[in-house]
Amino acid sequence: MKTPSRSHRTVPARSPRASRLRGAALLLVLWLIALLTAVIGAFAMTARIEHLQGRVLSRGVVADQAARSGLEYAMTRVTDPDPTRQWLPDGRPYRWAFGGANVEVKIVDETGKVDLNAAELPLLAGLIEAVGGERDLARKIASAVIDWRDPDSLSQAEGGAEDPQYAAAERPYGAKDNPFETVPELQLVLGMTPELFAKLAPHLTVYSGQPQPNQAYASGEVLAAMGLDAERILQERLRPRLPGEAGGLVGAGTGTYSIDSRARLPDGRVSVLRAVVRAGSSGLPGSAYTPLRWEEGALPR
Repeated sequence: MKTPSRSHRTVPARSPRASRLRGAALLLVLWLIALLTAVIGAFAMTARIEHLQGRVLSRGVVADQAARSGLEYAMTRVTDPDPTRQWLPDGRPYRWAFGGANVEVKIVDETGKVDLNAAELPLLAGLIEAVGGERDLARKIASAVIDWRDPDSLSQAEGGAEDPQYAAAERPYGAKDNPFETVPELQLVLGMTPELFAKLAPHLTVYSGQPQPNQAYASGEVLAAMGLDAERILQERLRPRLPGEAGGLVGAGTGTYSIDSRARLPDGRVSVLRAVVRAGSSGLPGSAYTPLRWEEGALPR
């Protein structure tokens, strides 16, 4: 019996050129996959970053509005005719909750501060000493402050600084010989340092026009500069009042206030608003105060 013969199929050999083409195609596909992966990853990363940025910005807006609400609420409480509800503008902190944020507000009547345009040399020097300045330096800088604001070109007896002194110090300006327009302008006065200014600024104003601060609203440093017993006065302010007892050293205020409002969200974000406002309409519909200075996004002190 014959065994059927098996047929053999001849497989054509792959040409080197075809192998190279297949290899190149595979590399191209792998390269495209890697490129698409990178592009998709970049889009995903961009979307995530934009989402996080939007979240941060939105939380920042919430914190800013909470701080703004603190200022608005403070203006209603400081002018409240009910003594049991009234907030006193002597710098003590008041705390309340608003929309999930913890808000702390400090209100200071501007008459409780040292007016740069009205205070005399002893008071200015006393304040510089009260915040840590040396006596001789304090009187010299206080004299320079007076020379900056007075209209003449005569230096004060205890030093001071007029145009020749500024020129000798290589300053591109001289004494202004006009009143201070803002508290930060004090940084231009010869002898003033950033460190000293930072200590003085919370106790200074250009809005009261009074040569002597109102001790009812003055800080401990201002009281010390006035030669008063700061510790006793501050303790007296905090003493609880009996029903029908007079308010003692504190009252409702004069209508011009510096307000420090800071809001803290549960995630730790903090927004600070510092402003000087005057009670009364600014001319805009619904406004209850007139802004004199406004600083949003300030760093906490």
